[in-house]
Amino acid sequence: MAGVVRRIISSAKAPAAIGPYSQAVVVGDTMYISGQIGMDPASGDLVSGGVVPEAEQALKNMGSILEAANIDYSHVVKATVLLADINDFAAVNEVYKKYFPASPPARAAFQVAALPKNGRVEIEAIAIANQIVERS
Repeated sequence: MAGVVRRIISSAKAPAAIGPYSQAVVVGDTMYISGQIGMDPASGDLVSGGVVPEAEQALKNMGSILEAANIDYSHVVKATVLLADINDFAAVNEVYKKYFPASPPARAAFQVAALPKNGRVEIEAIAIANQIVERS
């Protein structure tokens, strides 16, 4: 019986997992990207300056993981944004739209009680690790 291929994706350009999980897992053509916070991959610390630089770094980290799977942001089909304060929603949107300028993915955003390392934002995503054909 044939099975579905599962592979672990990791990038040295993104922060190492800070728990028992993978940066991303691809099953078939679907890539599940673990939540990324605004952590500098070199120092392991959150970037300073608040939610905007944290969102920027979280999305850069996600980009490094996508790149490790030979895809880019245009392959993301679903994202979840976790915010320490829902009042940061508009500021995070300004950063987010730079990474998803056309055909943005489906998305949910929630305020949560706390995030790892006392971060202000965490973003996880689902992407397609194969060629995508756009249709309207």
